[in-house]
Amino acid sequence: MTMVDTMKILVTGANGQLGRELVELHAPRDMEITGLGRSELDITDLAQCREVFQTNMPDAVVHCAAYTKVDQAEAEPDEAYRVNAYGTRNAALAAEEIGAKFVYVSTDYVFDGRADKPYREYDRTDPQTVYGRSKLAGEQLVQSLTSRYFIVRTSWVYGKYGANFVKTMLKLSEERDSLKVVHDQVGSPTYTLDLARFLLELVRTDYFGIYHASNSGICSWYEFAKAIFEERELNVEVEPCTTAEFPRPAPRPAYSVLDHGAIRAHGLKPLRPWREALRHYLRNSE
Repeated sequence: MTMVDTMKILVTGANGQLGRELVELHAPRDMEITGLGRSELDITDLAQCREVFQTNMPDAVVHCAAYTKVDQAEAEPDEAYRVNAYGTRNAALAAEEIGAKFVYVSTDYVFDGRADKPYREYDRTDPQTVYGRSKLAGEQLVQSLTSRYFIVRTSWVYGKYGANFVKTMLKLSEERDSLKVVHDQVGSPTYTLDLARFLLELVRTDYFGIYHASNSGICSWYEFAKAIFEERELNVEVEPCTTAEFPRPAPRPAYSVLDHGAIRAHGLKPLRPWREALRHYLRNSE
């Protein structure tokens, strides 16, 4: 019997939505996944990143740690950049020094949200928020400091762990029988389970570069909310409304649909349709 080489993967931000999904995932037999939360690894400390990476010696780092408070970032840009730009720089440098592959999880917010067709991986970026600009700064640092990177942009993330739109809708359904949800923002919901599996498939390859990964298909937040209640057979009336009726400190992209060109080009498995993914999540989270 031949010995299987085990690929060691280190996950930063292991207590977040996606990080925890990766750590809790039933990993393939030839992968060993170690997750580090903020208490075990402060990514804003370069010396600590170097020490932790050199101790663990992973083959790949999946960098999920991020500052994700989109509205709050407008009031505290320095903190958003400290985590999303400089924290990413630290993790990227430390990974490069030990020869590890580096996966940076990015966002649809690096675009302006004004397109009328899905954003391709190499379309011009033009973030409209502090959060988006800080995540783009992280992308640029990864590209300039590491030689074996995957930048994976995703959108509308939800899953088993942490707060998200699906959980919010389900909670509101217990308190109200009618809701208003914006209909003039469209995108593709992304299930953390599917995204985590995709990242593990991707990290095995040497197809370095930029990827867009979201569940396939398009909907508005209004259509997403309706689907959640339909799948759960909840009698909640959902009314469409405009973004202007719900002003927020950070502008939300009107159009967040990502084209999956890099996935197609490399013959990787596309993420399943968003409605199918939602059904799986709801069935497994009761």
